[in-house]
Amino acid sequence: MHSTTDTEEILRGVIDQWKAGIDQHEPQQVASLFTEDAIFQGLHPYGVGRQAVADYYDSQPLGLEADYRLLETRRLADGVILGYVRVDFSFTDRPTIDVNLSLLLQRTDDGWSIAHYQVSRL
Repeated sequence: MHSTTDTEEILRGVIDQWKAGIDQHEPQQVASLFTEDAIFQGLHPYGVGRQAVADYYDSQPLGLEADYRLLETRRLADGVILGYVRVDFSFTDRPTIDVNLSLLLQRTDDGWSIAHYQVSRL
């Protein structure tokens, strides 16, 4: 059995890397955190796969930063984690956008990766 602490640590580890890639405007770094066939729904039409993720984050303005707070985590099965996160995306030239983010992490041969990502604007 997995503890809630273990599940949160895994989720935070992935989200911390995601945040670092966004804050440093490194779209390929962000995309590398996703599975090859990840379903990605940001604030634009959805895409599938790492290239869709990289393209989305490449289109974001320099200076974009993400601050997050975990709201809920669940270990749905061995190798599958669900996360529900509050994210504040801040910009250098416009108001912050507050969103809720649902993530499904999947354990792969390379470690934990994001298999599903969906943002809902508040």
